[in-house]
Amino acid sequence: MTRTARVERQTNETKLVVELDLDGTGTSSISTGVGFYDHMLTALSKHSGIDLTVQADGDLHIDAHHTVEDVAIALGQAFAEALGDKRGITRYGDATIPMDEVLAQAAVDLSGRPYFVHAEPESMTPMIGPDYPTSLTKHVLESFAFNARISLHVRVLYAGRDAHHIVEGQFKALARALRQAVAIDPRVTDVPSTKGAL
Repeated sequence: MTRTARVERQTNETKLVVELDLDGTGTSSISTGVGFYDHMLTALSKHSGIDLTVQADGDLHIDAHHTVEDVAIALGQAFAEALGDKRGITRYGDATIPMDEVLAQAAVDLSGRPYFVHAEPESMTPMIGPDYPTSLTKHVLESFAFNARISLHVRVLYAGRDAHHIVEGQFKALARALRQAVAIDPRVTDVPSTKGAL
C-alpha cells in the first residue's frame, strides 16, 4: 500500500506544489519564502515521520497570509488523498509536548468530519521573525484540519514568554498526534468505524 499524494495549487496569489508520504522517515524539503513557516513545516515532517516537500511562490510583497494559507490548504488536501479509504489505520492520536516553558497538546481523529478547536494565549507578540504573524497559526491549523477532513483539537496548556516556543509546541504536538493516528494497526483489517466508512 502506497500512501502518497501530490497536490498542485495555482491562484492569482500563489503557485505551489505539496508532496507527501505518510510512511516516510520525516525527510523534508520546504521552501515557502516565509522562514518561520518553513521551520514549522520542517518540524511537522520530522516529528510525524511524514516525508514532505513544499515549494511555494506567493505574493509575499503584500504579506505572508496568502502563501501560508494556501500551503495549509494544499497540505490538508494531500493528507486526505494519501489516507485513501483509511483501512487499517489507528485513527486517533494525541500528544502533549513540552517546549521549554510551554506545554502544548494536540488530539486528532481522522474521522472524515472536519472540526477544529483551538486555544492559545492572546497576549503573544504579534510577529515571529520579519514575516510570520502569530495570528496565522490558528488559521494554518484550521485550514489544514478542514481540508484534511479531520477533527483537530490543539491547545496550549500553559505558556511562558516566547511566542516561538508557543507556536512550535503546537506544530510538534500536531506532528506526534498525526504520527499515531496514521499508523497502521496490524489488528485492524477494515476501516476503524462502526459505520464501515470514514
